[in-house]
Amino acid sequence: MKCIVTGATGHIGNVLVRKLLEKGYEVKALVLKKEEQNVLEGLGVEIVYGDVTNLESLNKAFEGVQIVFHLAGIIEIGSGNKKRTYQVNVEGTKNVIQACKEQKVKRLVYTSSVHAIEELPNGQTISETTEFGKEKVKGVYAKTKAEATKEVLAAGDENLEVIVVHPSGVIGPYEYLPSNLGQLIIDCAKGKMGAYLEGGYNFVDVRDVANGIVLAAEKGKTKNCYILAGHKVTVKELMKLIEEITGVKAPKFKIARWFAYATGFLSELYYKMVKQKPLFTSYAVYTLGTNCNFSSHKAMKELGYTIRPIKETLKDTIDWFKKQGKI
Repeated sequence: MKCIVTGATGHIGNVLVRKLLEKGYEVKALVLKKEEQNVLEGLGVEIVYGDVTNLESLNKAFEGVQIVFHLAGIIEIGSGNKKRTYQVNVEGTKNVIQACKEQKVKRLVYTSSVHAIEELPNGQTISETTEFGKEKVKGVYAKTKAEATKEVLAAGDENLEVIVVHPSGVIGPYEYLPSNLGQLIIDCAKGKMGAYLEGGYNFVDVRDVANGIVLAAEKGKTKNCYILAGHKVTVKELMKLIEEITGVKAPKFKIARWFAYATGFLSELYYKMVKQKPLFTSYAVYTLGTNCNFSSHKAMKELGYTIRPIKETLKDTIDWFKKQGKI
């Protein structure tokens, strides 16, 4: 079966391409002309150039494709460029939907985020919903993902099946350009973290997410959503696991979340000045205190979704960064 992956050079994207090829799919990878393509080198995938903000390029790329895996987007945990994030995440998704319909694509699998789901009070379990709206969530990224998810679900009809997956915080190997979380793992493994933040989140292995996306394409029900979550872990526990793996002492000094949240905007300004990715922003600190009790029961029951131990994920991630010369 012929499929295409948008955002194919991203962390989830390149791992998904590998999984699809492993399972015998004929894969196209949609990439921007300016993007580094070394992440897909030697995989035997067909590279096609295009931009989700350009409908004409999508129509050309989607020719002869039965399944579209839409992952292209901007992950923004800071104040960021709101206009550009909206243009790519929302308008880009609308273009993907239109191109799917014009090219008679049979199935669209959209990778959203757990951030698109309305948060429930601490202690309650967060499961799938089909009710999405930017007014229900906080932060630029969450709002754009909620709006895009709403568009995808509304587009499903007798000609186009639509399925949405919601990964939690993604970590794992094959991360060529370290994310904020990836950089935190690198810094901790190198003994560069002087303190840790109060709070935690739900982290999932990128390989489990990629497998879950393929399962959603093969077994998912149209106009349905599936949460692809992993393990709820505090920042302290995460760093302690990294210590066990590397032998590098984890930081013992704790920074209160309220303090980090209050000074988050200053952190963003500093990292902009030194042209580095901030480890923590006000939004990231806020997220570490939110309810992250996500349930993957539906994905496990209907798709056969599974997750591996968090320590295995961290070990493989650290080994990967070592091979890349980042640790």
